Amino acid sequence: MYFYRRLKDLREDNDKTQEEIAEVLGMVRQQYATYESGKREIPLHHFITLAKFYNVSLDYLAGILSEPRKLK
Repeated sequence: MYFYRRLKDLREDNDKTQEEIAEVLGMVRQQYATYESGKREIPLHHFITLAKFYNVSLDYLAGILSEPRKLK
């Protein structure tokens, strides 16, 4: 699974809109949508912010692990 698919799945599983996640990252929805669609690479600092926001490990968010691990 590509990590951008994981971004969308996590957002939907948490009943969040693209606009709400974009706000967490301090950007507009259109910019966040490009990360979720795989059109742009998401910067590491945003990746870390989302891992903390969703309380999942970076390796799960990146698609390396198939099962989420919670942050300690």
